[in-house]
Amino acid sequence: MKYPLGIQNFQSLREDGYCYVDKTDKIYQLASTGRYYFLSRPRRFGKSLLLSTIRAFFEGKKELFDGLALGSLEKEWKAYPILYLDLNIGKYETPESLDAELNRHLEIWEQKYGDKYSQRSIAERFWHVIRQAYEMTGRKVVILVDEYDKPMLQAIGNEPLQAEFRSTLKSFYGNLKTCDEYIKFAFLTGVTKFGKVSVFSDLNHLTDLTLDSRYADICGITEKELRNYFSEGVKELAEANGMTEDECYARIKRDFDGYHFYPGAVGMYNPYSLLNTIGRKQFGDYWFETGTPTFLAKQLQKTDYPLEEMTREGLTADTLNSIDIMDENPLPLLFQSGYLTIKSYDVEFGEYILGFPNREVEEGFTKFLYPFYTPKTYEKSSFSMSQFVREVRRGDAEGFMKRLSAMFADGDYQVVGNQEIYFQNTLYVFFKLMGFYVNVERHTSDGRMDVLMQTKDYIYIIEIKVDQTAEVAMRQIEEKQYAAPFAADPRKLFKIGINFNSQTRKIDDWKVE
Repeated sequence: MKYPLGIQNFQSLREDGYCYVDKTDKIYQLASTGRYYFLSRPRRFGKSLLLSTIRAFFEGKKELFDGLALGSLEKEWKAYPILYLDLNIGKYETPESLDAELNRHLEIWEQKYGDKYSQRSIAERFWHVIRQAYEMTGRKVVILVDEYDKPMLQAIGNEPLQAEFRSTLKSFYGNLKTCDEYIKFAFLTGVTKFGKVSVFSDLNHLTDLTLDSRYADICGITEKELRNYFSEGVKELAEANGMTEDECYARIKRDFDGYHFYPGAVGMYNPYSLLNTIGRKQFGDYWFETGTPTFLAKQLQKTDYPLEEMTREGLTADTLNSIDIMDENPLPLLFQSGYLTIKSYDVEFGEYILGFPNREVEEGFTKFLYPFYTPKTYEKSSFSMSQFVREVRRGDAEGFMKRLSAMFADGDYQVVGNQEIYFQNTLYVFFKLMGFYVNVERHTSDGRMDVLMQTKDYIYIIEIKVDQTAEVAMRQIEEKQYAAPFAADPRKLFKIGINFNSQTRKIDDWKVE
């Protein structure tokens, strides 16, 4: 079987005999019931292939849909003029760079539909191209925009440049409303939803499919699709890695499943990592390795966001759908970028609870955050995670604490924002990462221990205080009887009390029993 690794063109995929997961019934439903749509999904989640498939449909290429759902559903197969704008390939560092990319597409369209208005503004030219395409062909126009928000994403952190891009895109996309009489169908995709861009602040007739239960599986791969389309590949993957097929399915599910775009909706596999793993017959964090922008970590630091709240805070649909509040709350940005997904929904308060979708994202994002909350030179120092893990595994509690204390004493430590929250976030990332190598549970200050670490030979109970003493921490361990559940456990148990001094930004007191 041929797997479409990196292939985003539907026609090429079909003509060259690659495996295609049939989503065309959804396309027919969209075309039959509405005209204007927007869909937000994480990067490399199949948005470009979806648009390419929609394009082939509206170009009337019936032969490409033989054997697919749409092939039997559609009866007319008319060809419409297509205006396809792909902003994914550009590099947007100046206002002129966006203008140049829009101009490149406009020139192509004007060569086909007339360039009488080519000396006018970019927004005006787009309006005339839409009108002229309709008048020349006698059929309404189909407008498809891939990664509409790429310029805005690249300008995060640069407000003047964002303002320039916002102004340009506001007038450009505004034509989707003013040219309504000439438009048959419009579909825009992106990673995020910038409410300040007129696509969403002005175009109230644009249907947002992002949290629409009917289209929760329009991109990505479901468990059923995995088994229907890729059973042969999973069998080969299992053989190549010395696993049973059941073990292989379980590993794939743990690593790549778990995206939910509506409460209770079917879980979606990340297609990029899944296809790479099956195609290469080797497990890997392929999606995460394609890059995570540093502005995500910087937004978490900038807002003093307590990391443990990422999987606890409730967000309304309006909040979840917009990243305009990212300077106050970074969670919508993390959700729309694919690092968090919907885990549950509180009907009473109308709030979504988020969480990591799978092992690939949870471990990858934790490792990504680690350098931002530890000394800049940690990889060249004695603070590598492997040293901590070895000490925990061999029961060297004193050595572990000396190394942890030294980490905070490092002069190159990057303190940003609120001292106490930063310390808590550092420990969150640290113990979260430890948890991928030893069994670590992080708790809250609701009467349970702060940290519980377990190996096959040892148990560690850790209580953490800020601007108090290690003795206070140890007293809480005793008073709350945190060790009681392990009274009959044959493993050796360590009790550790830690105090962090917010003034010196160091662990100034710790005790091990």
